[in-house]
Amino acid sequence: MGESYGRRRFLGLGAGILMAAGARPAWQAGAASTGQDLPERLRGVRALTFDVFGTVVDWRSSIAREGREMAARKGLDGDWNAFAERWRAGYGPAMSRVRQGELPWTKIDDLHRMILDELIPEFGLESLSEAERVELNYAWHRLSPWPDAVEGLTRLRARYVLATLSNGNVALLVNMAKAAGLPWDAVLSAELARAYKPDAIVYRTAADLLGLAPEQVMMVAAHAGDLRASAAVGFRTAYVPRPQEYGPDSGRDLTPDPAFDVVATDFVDLAAQLGL
Repeated sequence: MGESYGRRRFLGLGAGILMAAGARPAWQAGAASTGQDLPERLRGVRALTFDVFGTVVDWRSSIAREGREMAARKGLDGDWNAFAERWRAGYGPAMSRVRQGELPWTKIDDLHRMILDELIPEFGLESLSEAERVELNYAWHRLSPWPDAVEGLTRLRARYVLATLSNGNVALLVNMAKAAGLPWDAVLSAELARAYKPDAIVYRTAADLLGLAPEQVMMVAAHAGDLRASAAVGFRTAYVPRPQEYGPDSGRDLTPDPAFDVVATDFVDLAAQLGL
């Protein structure tokens, strides 16, 4: 983030929320623009909450880049795109172990480290020191945003309160925001509910922390399951598919659900569709 941007921010760690100093409260966020040209269902929206991994930031190429840079320093060879994909592939199963009671509540930083430890022998990384392993694990704090992300978020922030709503832990999301220049009004995490999306309590907790009813919040995500889960508790939904998230040949079906309130090509398009 730029220096002047940083001076306008403070971190409220007691509440686990990063708030913009001087930002209007959520219930006033729509005051500057009535949005009467929007569909009636969207006129009451006061805040947008964002999935982060894959929706706002490009985890795949970022982790592959970090792998290549680490390999160059250490004189190692490897398929770093495959490394990124394998690391990410462990994410869902690791969270399932927590949900099923096999592990106690565990933040994403620690789950990422558990997955990395399993990948080290597979990718020939045994020569990494403990300090180097810690640094590599923190690559998830340094993910690069998609090219449209900062511009689109900045435009959206003119009317709406913007908050993360990610399974990433608060420290991870704060560090990522600082590194990538993401203009959040609040950093909300599943960590605050001590549950993981798509559990309903994560979405309800976010709305409550913002002081809003669920129908006053729109979930923005590249993943249909996240949107459907948020809609089940009353959130409005915006689908922003990211075709490159899993690579050009993933073959994933990105067809939008007709029930989604908005479908946009990127955040700039989302801002335009919302009249910004």
